[in-house]
Amino acid sequence: MVVCGDDGLAPRLAAELSGVHGERVVLVLPPARDDRRRPVAVAGRAAALFGRVTGAVGRGVNGPNGSPGPNGSSGANRATGSSRATGLNRAAGPDGSSGGPVRVVEAAEPDDEALTEAGVERAVALALVYDDDETNVNAAMRARRLNPRLRLVIRLYNRRLGQYLEELLDQAALMGDADAGTTTVLSDADTAAPALVAAAVTGTSKAIEAGDLLLRAVERPAPPSGQGGDDAGAGTVTLALLSDGDGPVLLPDERQVARAGRRGRVVLETVRYAAPPPPSSRFAAARSLPLGSFFSPRLRWALVGLAAAVCGLAVASWLVTGEAPVHAAYLSLLDLFAINDPAIGQPMGRQILQLLSGLLGLLLLPLLVAAALEGLGTFRSASALPRPPRGLSGHVVLLGLGKIGARVLARLRELGIPVVCVERDPQARGVALARSLRVPTIIGDITEEGVLEAAKIADSRTLLALTSSDITNLEAVLYARGVKPDLRVVMRLYDDRFAGAVYRTLRDSHPQALTRSRSVSSLAAPAFAGAMMGRRILGAVPVERKVVLIAAVEVEGHAALEGRTAGEAFRPGAWRVLALCGPEATPRWDPPPGHVLGPGDRVIVAATREGLADLLGRRSRSRTDADGGRTG
Repeated sequence: MVVCGDDGLAPRLAAELSGVHGERVVLVLPPARDDRRRPVAVAGRAAALFGRVTGAVGRGVNGPNGSPGPNGSSGANRATGSSRATGLNRAAGPDGSSGGPVRVVEAAEPDDEALTEAGVERAVALALVYDDDETNVNAAMRARRLNPRLRLVIRLYNRRLGQYLEELLDQAALMGDADAGTTTVLSDADTAAPALVAAAVTGTSKAIEAGDLLLRAVERPAPPSGQGGDDAGAGTVTLALLSDGDGPVLLPDERQVARAGRRGRVVLETVRYAAPPPPSSRFAAARSLPLGSFFSPRLRWALVGLAAAVCGLAVASWLVTGEAPVHAAYLSLLDLFAINDPAIGQPMGRQILQLLSGLLGLLLLPLLVAAALEGLGTFRSASALPRPPRGLSGHVVLLGLGKIGARVLARLRELGIPVVCVERDPQARGVALARSLRVPTIIGDITEEGVLEAAKIADSRTLLALTSSDITNLEAVLYARGVKPDLRVVMRLYDDRFAGAVYRTLRDSHPQALTRSRSVSSLAAPAFAGAMMGRRILGAVPVERKVVLIAAVEVEGHAALEGRTAGEAFRPGAWRVLALCGPEATPRWDPPPGHVLGPGDRVIVAATREGLADLLGRRSRSRTDADGGRTG
């Protein structure tokens, strides 16, 4: 296996392949002097800021001399450091054992020379995870030419380009070799967004997106006696029974669940968000009228009053002159616009009405000018970013509209969750999306005073800090907690040990609030590793020292699934069918018991690593022997 990249995803993916799957990995990184190889260079500064701001809390928890706290940690500063291992020769597996070796190759660019030195010509799979889409596309074309049988996994943010690239590279491979490799295009932003959204909405740390389904895994205590059963409720599936001295039981059957006794369990359930009901004010309908978006309320009332005065003059003219109602209204309009002949020699009442109409015409002119200016201003501000409305509460404050923030914003809007965005760069990738979705957005530096207040942080329910800077995210979280101590916080931090120190300190200082920290590269690495192994891994649910994989599997060609119902295909301890995807793309959660899986079906399964390898008819190791010694 070969992994090429220039940010934190590359070493994490290499560690996943080596430590979890036991593969031999060649990691291609920019030279050490290249700034791109230092994804956590600011971790030390973030740690210093964190230590200064939370020093009082640390002394209260750890003691005045920095002695270890109740959990055995020795403080925030000592827990920090770079998450990039200096050796990278061997990564730890899930059971603590060492995985396959990792060889590091330094290359400024993934050109033919670098790919050849990494052994792409003999490799089974290649992952191109550079932050720049153009670099990944160029390297993919070079690699496909060097090895048509190579399994390519490419990181691209542009979805449409990814679809075209998959077709192009697969077609090029077929022309060069009958046993051609496949191409899979993934986005770390798309992979991590569901977990970040679920953490913001529900607080769970285990979230998986399967088509239109958003799933979360939660730990639950044992149900009261007499309420056992396979599932913990409607729409939930028991994935595992927690350990009771002999380790956890993965994918148990009904009898095992019934005999679980007081064991806790991990269940998988769908995530749903109930949007708040619309306001019931009697003016709600009026606010949605097109007129309300063009003119201010004061101008609208002035125009209504003017129209009423014109109607009053028309009625008075009809009564005074005895003319027909339509002709009387016509004469009033002529007087209003000062284009009628003077009422010389006519009755006094007609002359008074003409004077009043002229006076009203003078008042009409500034109102028409004001209406024209407001309408023009409305058209000009149609492309401007809206501000948070008055009375907004219970919303999510999203900090950062880069690649990750844009995907998270789109997902939050799909779920109908109110959002207020904060972004420093008006040209950021997600600002255009926020403008098109009419999402309230504040342009400003979140470290400046008043920016978070403008986003109504005191009335929000969740803060999502997703900027690319650990320092900025931490500073925003600390400030928001000072404003609202019970605020739910989800922040993006790269360094694992530093994130652990932050979590422990924030938990001790605000025990009533929920704090979560996520690394996008950690969330995306399992999906990229699964694609390199030839498996469509949607996510992984950790259960103590083990893991349950969620994968999409085509029924056709798998004897364990084809021609069986979901219940018959269930193998306790190995795999279980969770959802059914027929000809339509939308998965159906908990397929009907009598439905027989056919060749055209695709299913979402929960499986152990060994069970998934058995289900797919493959070994967990790479095809080194079968492929004549090709590099794993």
